[in-house]
Amino acid sequence: MYFRIVIVLALVAVTFASHYEEHHEHHAPHPYKFGYDVKDHHGSQHRHEEGDGHGGVRGSYGYVDEKGIHREVHYVADKGGFRAEVKTNEPGTANQDPAQVKIHSAASHHHHHEPHHIHHDIHGHHGHHHI
Repeated sequence: MYFRIVIVLALVAVTFASHYEEHHEHHAPHPYKFGYDVKDHHGSQHRHEEGDGHGGVRGSYGYVDEKGIHREVHYVADKGGFRAEVKTNEPGTANQDPAQVKIHSAASHHHHHEPHHIHHDIHGHHGHHHI
């Protein structure tokens, strides 16, 4: 009796697995669009993205802190690869194009030493904002 139960359970498992594999299909991408804007006493953050349904994605994200320091990133990912453009006034940045990323800085080019403060970003990481 125990042997028959094991055989029946094995057959059910095989049948279920083959049924699942037959109906498990890869679905083509669908167009989508989402975004958010958040403002509080620390500044503001935003993110917007849309996919064209053919594998292409474009969007932007950024922030402005309570001191007016800002970063805005516009990006495109498609058959041509990933491309981004960063607009910022963050201290220590300059106009440059590293790794096919264009950075447009409005930061002052005066070198003044300010104390670095460790802070927590929205994901709980320590340190400075990274692209």
